Amino acid sequence: MPKWAAATDPFPALGARRLSVLLPFVLLAVVTLVNAATPAWLRFDPVMAAVPVLAAAITTVRTTAGIAALTIGLTVAVDLAQNVWGEVQSTVTLVAIVAVSLASLLGGWIREARERELRQARTVAEAAQRALLRPLPGRIDEVELRSTYLAAEAEARIGGDFYEVLHTPFGVRVLIGDIRGKGLPAVSASAALLGSFREAAYQEESLAQVARRLEETVQRQIQALHDEEFTERFATALLVEIPAGPIARVVHCGHPEPLTVRAGHVSACAPEKPGAPIGLGDLVGADPVAETIPFGSGDRLLLYTDGVIETRAPSGTFYPLTARLRERSEEPLDDLLAGLRTDLLRHAHGDLNDDAALVAIERAAPAAGTATGTGTATGTARAPGGTIRTS
Repeated sequence: MPKWAAATDPFPALGARRLSVLLPFVLLAVVTLVNAATPAWLRFDPVMAAVPVLAAAITTVRTTAGIAALTIGLTVAVDLAQNVWGEVQSTVTLVAIVAVSLASLLGGWIREARERELRQARTVAEAAQRALLRPLPGRIDEVELRSTYLAAEAEARIGGDFYEVLHTPFGVRVLIGDIRGKGLPAVSASAALLGSFREAAYQEESLAQVARRLEETVQRQIQALHDEEFTERFATALLVEIPAGPIARVVHCGHPEPLTVRAGHVSACAPEKPGAPIGLGDLVGADPVAETIPFGSGDRLLLYTDGVIETRAPSGTFYPLTARLRERSEEPLDDLLAGLRTDLLRHAHGDLNDDAALVAIERAAPAAGTATGTGTATGTARAPGGTIRTS
C-alpha cells in the first residue's frame, strides 16, 4: 500500500493488530480472577460473555473460536472449584455464554467478509487513482514539479479533483481542475477531461484551443452521457503553459487563480478576462483566452483547487492559503508541499469537506548535462497524496 494511503488506513497496522489480540485475553484473565476470588453467592460469570464479543470485534474468526472455547472452559473450571456446578444459575450462565460465543463467531465471520470486500474496493479505487492522477515527474528540463492530493472520502481515495503535466512540443503544459459533484459521476467526468487534455495538449499549438477542446469534450461526452441539453455537470479548470523563455501562459476557466512566488513575494495571478467553467461556455458565450505572465528562473506557481481555500476550521475560519504560502515561500518544493498538506489537515482537524489538490511549479536552472528542450523527465515524482516516488 502506498505511503500516501497509510495515514487514513481504516485497518490497523500489523503491530497494532497483534497488540489488540491481547485485549480479550486480558479481559478474560481479569474476570476469571475476580470470579474466583469472590464468594460463591456473588457470581461474575455473566461478565465472561463479553470476552468472545470483544474478540469477534478485533480478531479473526479462528482466534475468536479459541477464545470462546477458553472462556467456556474457565467458566466451568471456576464453577467446579466453587462447588456450584450443576446449579440452575450456573447452568443458565453457561448456556448464555455458549450462545453469545456462537453469535460472536457469526458476527466475526460477517465482519471479515465485509473487510475483504472493502479491501477489494479500495484496491480498485487505488488503481483508478493511479490511472487518473499519474505521479508527476519531479523535473522536466528546467521546470520542477510537485503535487499533493487529498480526497474528502479517505476510504475511497478518489474524487472530482484532477491534474496532469505533459511535456509537449509547445512547452510544459499543466492542467488542474475540479468537477462539480462527487462519486463515480465525478470520476467519469475527470477521466474524460484528462483523456482529452492528454491528446489535445500535443496537437494544439494554442493553449486557448486546448481549453476549447476540453469544452467540446464536456459537451459531447459528459452531457450526452446524462442525456441533458444543459447540464450542471461542469468543471472549473486552469491551464498553464511554460515555454523555454521566462514567461508562462495561463488560461482561466472559472478556476481559483494561481499564486505566484517571485523573490519571496506572494501574489494572486488574477485574470484580466476570466473564462467560463468548462461545460458552461455556450451559456456564457465567453471564449477562453491565454494570458502571458512573467515566469523566470526561481519563480514559482502554486495551483490549487477550491477544496483547499474552502477548508474550514471547527471555528468556521477558512484556510489562509496565501498567508501560509508566504510563510513557506523560501522552502524547497518538497518541504513546501508537505508543510501545506500537514497544515491544511491540522486546520481542518483532519476532516475535509471537499477534495483538495495542490500543484507547485518552479522554474529552476537547467540541470547539469541536460539539454533544454529534450523533454527529459528526471528526479522524483509525487504520488497523489504527496509522498515521493522515484521515476
